[in-house]
Amino acid sequence: MKQFLLILLVLVTIPLVSESSKKKKKVKAKPVPIENKLINYSEFKRIVNRSEGERETHRLTEDQFLKLMSEEGVVLLDARSENRFRLLHIKGAKNLPFTEFTKESLADLIPEKKSKILIYCNNNFEGNQEAFAAKSPAASLNLSTYNSLKAYGYESIFELGPLLDVKTTVLPLVTEKPEKVETP
Repeated sequence: MKQFLLILLVLVTIPLVSESSKKKKKVKAKPVPIENKLINYSEFKRIVNRSEGERETHRLTEDQFLKLMSEEGVVLLDARSENRFRLLHIKGAKNLPFTEFTKESLADLIPEKKSKILIYCNNNFEGNQEAFAAKSPAASLNLSTYNSLKAYGYESIFELGPLLDVKTTVLPLVTEKPEKVETP
């Protein structure tokens, strides 16, 4: 009887050990990185991680945002598309679509790296889906804008924090009429 139990134990254990060693062999090799000196994911992660705590302390209420807008030298940046900007934006905002961020375009708009920059995005306003089409919360334009400005060396970035209704906000929203093209 003892021999039978011993044989049974061995027969049950062998497949388990064999299965375990098969799983170890199936470990995928790490892919070889494709070099591109103009893309640096490690630096991107470093900026995001370093900015996380600071960003939260730089998120402003509606009243704080309105007050900072009136300070001398503050740049109010709207990084939405030009079309959405023209439909409705905060009065005094400068439009530079996120897709147009380059060292040169940012320097033209914000020459001083120490300038106070106020940002807002689609996800700060509701009540006008055409002008402020909400994005997935993790894809909010404020997140990308904040980290990109940091990547370009800007130091003093403040973000509108709350979700506001376009009909009740105290922030002055304006529409830009399309430029008329004169026909001969």
